[in-house]
Amino acid sequence: MKSFWKEKPTSLEARWKDAAETVIIGGGCVGVSLAYHLAKAGMKDVVLLEKSELTAGSTWHAAGLTTYFHPGINLKKIHHYSIKLYEKLEEETGQAVGFHQPGSIRIASTPTRVDEFKYQMSRAGWHPTEQYLIGPERVQELLPLLNMEKVLAGLYNPGDGHIDPYLLTMALAAGARKYGAQLNYPVEVTNLKCRSDGTWEVETPHGTIQANRVVNTAGFWAREIGKMIGLQHPLIPVHHQYVITATVPEVKALKREMPVLRDLEGSYYLRQERDGLLFGPYENQEKMKLQESWVEHGVPPGFGKELFESDLDRIMDHIEAAMEMVPVLKKADIINVVAGPITYSPDILPMVGPHQSVRNYWVAIGFGYGIIHAGGIGKYLSDWILNGEPSFDLIELDPNRYGKWTTTQFTAAKARESYGFNNIVGYPKEERFAGRPTERVSGIYENLKSKCSMGFHAGWEQPHWFYKPGDDIGYKPSFRRTNWFEPVGREYSQVMEKVGVIDLTPFGKFSIKGSDSVRLLDRLFANVIPKVGFTNISHMLTPRGRVYAELTVSHLKQGEFLLVTGSGSELHDLRWIEEEAARGQYKTEITNVTEELGVLGVTGPYARKVLQKLTTEDLSDAAFSFLQSRDLKISDIPVTAVRISYTGELGWELYHRQKDSAPLYSTIMEAGQEEGIDNFGTYALNALRLEKAFRAWGAEMNCDTNPLEAGLNYFIKLNKPADFIGKQALKQIKEEELQRQLVYLTLETDNVDPEGNESVWYNNKVIGNTTSGSYSYSTQQSLAFAYVPVELSRVGQKLEVELLGKNYPATVLQEPLVMTEPTRTRLQKKGGSAKG
Repeated sequence: MKSFWKEKPTSLEARWKDAAETVIIGGGCVGVSLAYHLAKAGMKDVVLLEKSELTAGSTWHAAGLTTYFHPGINLKKIHHYSIKLYEKLEEETGQAVGFHQPGSIRIASTPTRVDEFKYQMSRAGWHPTEQYLIGPERVQELLPLLNMEKVLAGLYNPGDGHIDPYLLTMALAAGARKYGAQLNYPVEVTNLKCRSDGTWEVETPHGTIQANRVVNTAGFWAREIGKMIGLQHPLIPVHHQYVITATVPEVKALKREMPVLRDLEGSYYLRQERDGLLFGPYENQEKMKLQESWVEHGVPPGFGKELFESDLDRIMDHIEAAMEMVPVLKKADIINVVAGPITYSPDILPMVGPHQSVRNYWVAIGFGYGIIHAGGIGKYLSDWILNGEPSFDLIELDPNRYGKWTTTQFTAAKARESYGFNNIVGYPKEERFAGRPTERVSGIYENLKSKCSMGFHAGWEQPHWFYKPGDDIGYKPSFRRTNWFEPVGREYSQVMEKVGVIDLTPFGKFSIKGSDSVRLLDRLFANVIPKVGFTNISHMLTPRGRVYAELTVSHLKQGEFLLVTGSGSELHDLRWIEEEAARGQYKTEITNVTEELGVLGVTGPYARKVLQKLTTEDLSDAAFSFLQSRDLKISDIPVTAVRISYTGELGWELYHRQKDSAPLYSTIMEAGQEEGIDNFGTYALNALRLEKAFRAWGAEMNCDTNPLEAGLNYFIKLNKPADFIGKQALKQIKEEELQRQLVYLTLETDNVDPEGNESVWYNNKVIGNTTSGSYSYSTQQSLAFAYVPVELSRVGQKLEVELLGKNYPATVLQEPLVMTEPTRTRLQKKGGSAKG
């Protein structure tokens, strides 16, 4: 390893503090941004500790790219905030930041890539960011040095560019000091101790600081900080190389700075650097290099502003692709090659927020793109810390999306894949297969793995759809209907007409008991607490009245509950529950039983007939009604049976010991032969739930939405005596008029269906967005939920939804499209029509 340059570290701040509200560990651009935002928002006693000097680590050698573009919906907000902050930072702090905004263009050189750009454009219309799909003529006008032979289109963001990472960090540091934060370096954190009251002792060679909270922003040292408190943060440093050329006459002759080029097929970025070029590739999985020794043995002591030895052989394919696209590169002289560490998480996204199982320990780590994220994440995290809830939903960055199943081997395999796939086509319903399966497999995984296309859900393998002879099998992604479309229709009919079995083991599952369990849940949930032997759907709200989570709550025995949430929300929800239990000092025992319990869903008109063969318990509607729960035996296997199904059809969820999954599954499948029993997967489940107009957390509701606009009024009991979290805010929301409303749409499409987050149009303007969508196999049309202004929410309203560059007619529908089985049964008893 070689040292690129060194500066003399600044001495410690004159006044050492031995107590702080927040201690930030790590002085890269992210940590300094958080210090700036917390101090600017008025927090007193913000202390940042950096072991060597500001920008040491990954910040100083970053290429500094800034872009408004991101495929993630709310991550666009992070990028947008960062750029707007960087535009005015010099004026605010008096420190130059070296910000260039020549724009950037992503190049499409295949028809599939053009489809991807159209897909991304349909998801950008309801954001404030300027983004355009441009043709080859406009691309050439903006990038005259390009070889246009293969260029079909460009995705153009005029406000994009690049910034000097060192100057940016120093400007943020000047702002942080201006507002009262203290930045101390060189100060190494040698140990962390969490006290019984949730506060921290941060030990350093200069003394111990008492802190109300600790934020780990330590970059590639973040693992070492985590290890101090027994956490294994899934991070691994990647060798990222970029090349800087000498002056290129054709570049020097340009009248204005060229936009940043991103050649996605060549997998590199290229921008102007003074009168030369800076070229950075993302190497393929086989050639790229991980610094695995740092994971095994720790970062070498003293490593700060050093670099790795470069290896041009690894990037020759990318250099050749760049020379073909930008021919002037062929004659350019290389004057510098930078090869530095960038820390990757398994899925390339950072981990941002409070950590489950450790009180008042926050992280902002794993940034593959720290420069563009720094400003927005500093603001986002500052708001969350100060307000007790995030200002908008970013569950994709939740550090708790990883768990004990995330091994070092998995992290390395996924980081390699994520880096190598940096520029591959981003399809809807994307699956990536490195590192799979993890140890998180259900008891029937072996039975099912060769019969279906599996999806990856929080470490679990779960069937998406099942194969039959003659099917086009395997994972074949597309922006249009693809090989799973007909099989999912078959599974849909299976559930509607016969009986289907689905593996629901990935659900997050928590046991809560103790003398204060009812009181705790009454505080957490906006719904009433179900009676013993019953289940309900309940929502946890934030103090501002946003929907933090949706769970089913089953009251098994007096004061003993089983809570169930989606697989992706497991530790996200558990952290919130544990936090409230600790804050209110409730006498409860909270246990995560996700790994211990398997879950099978049995659903369809013959579900009762099949299960009744296997139990002495009376499963009739009179004896076991909708939303009842009880312990019983299915062929001598103990289960907790809950009469509920996300399909909206007659069904039970059977909770059981994982080791019993295989025998239970075999018994049910055998018993249902006469009824034509078969498997179904989560794609069919999604189509079924949408026809019944069931909302999904993470789509129709999350921390961006309140339950009233989401149409969840039925589950919100404002008149219950308990002062549940968010109650007062919700009362106020109810008094004010809603600005938008969730509506149910049918679409007239061709071979493409809505996925969610597409732009909704009215009178040639974008007025809202879809949240999720599917094909309705019963009515043979597309379906979607969408948020639109209240005045456009009436039944019959005509709108348009943008899919792959085309606006399709849409109509607001009375929901649901198909009535649920309990509703149909109720109507039949009353002598009414039970037709869907």
